[in-house]
Amino acid sequence: MRMAEQSKYHANVFHVSDLDDPRLDDYRDIKDRDLLGRDGYPGLFVGEQPLIVEKLLAKPGATKSVLLMPQWLDRLAPLAGDDVPIYVATSELLEKVAGYRVHRGALAMGYRDKIERSDLSSVLSNDQQPLTLLLCQDITNIDNIGLLFRNAAAFGVDGVLLSSSCHDPLYRKSLRVAIGHTLNVPFARSSDWLGDLEQLKNKWDITLIAAATSKQAVELDRIERPKRVGLVLGSEYSGLPTDTLEMCDHIAKVPMADGVDSLNVAVAAAVCLHRFSSAMRM
Repeated sequence: MRMAEQSKYHANVFHVSDLDDPRLDDYRDIKDRDLLGRDGYPGLFVGEQPLIVEKLLAKPGATKSVLLMPQWLDRLAPLAGDDVPIYVATSELLEKVAGYRVHRGALAMGYRDKIERSDLSSVLSNDQQPLTLLLCQDITNIDNIGLLFRNAAAFGVDGVLLSSSCHDPLYRKSLRVAIGHTLNVPFARSSDWLGDLEQLKNKWDITLIAAATSKQAVELDRIERPKRVGLVLGSEYSGLPTDTLEMCDHIAKVPMADGVDSLNVAVAAAVCLHRFSSAMRM
C-alpha cells in the first residue's frame, strides 16, 4: 500500500493517491453514514464545500481533518493549524472514497462538542440586557433547520434551543443550507422542553412568543417588542402542541391574504424575528 505523500509546500498537507489509505477512513461512504447523524459519526460531523470548511477552520480546535481537491489548497491550507491534516485528492479519488459526487470538492471533519453546547447558559444573563432566542420544537425538515440558522444569524439571535426531535443542524446538507452559520450561532438540544421553557421565563426573565395560527393568536404588530424574547416555532404541519402554547406569554400570527393559511416555518421565523429580535441591525 502506498501511503499519502507529504506535500513539499505545507508540513500538514498530504497528496493522496491510494484509495485504501487508512487516513481517509473518516470520509468513506459519507452519504450513508451522515444520514445516521450522531450514530454515523460519533462525536464528529461533516462539513462540505469551501465556505463551510473555511468557517470550521476558523473555530480553534474544531477541525479534525480536511479532504479536498487541489484547486482549494491555496485557499484553505493557510487557515488550518499545524495539527489539522489536509489530504489532497483528485475528484475521481474523492468521489470513490465519499461514495458520491462531492459538492465543490471540499470536505472537513469537525468535532461536535466544539460546536454544539450542553445548554444555553453561556449566552443567558440576569442583567436585563437585550436577548433574542429561537426555540424550535419538532422541526424535522433538513432544509428548514438550515434556513432557521441562516435566519438566526441574519437577525442577531443569541442562541437556538432545539427540542429532542429536531433534525441535526450539523447534518451536511443543513450546514450547506445555513451557509455555515450553524457554526457561529450558539445552540443546544433540550432534554426537558417544557422545563426549559419554564426556566427561560422564570429564571431568565424571557418573554416567550409562539408563532402559530391558532384562534388565540393576534397579529404580531399588535404585540410590543420585548427586551428579552424567545420566539417559539413548531412543525409547519402539526404546529405547536397545546402544552407549549400554554407556556407562552403571547401567540403571534403573520397577517396574510385571504385563502392563505400558513407560511413555511423558516419564512415565518424571518418575519417574526424582524419584528421581535432585539438585536441591533443595519
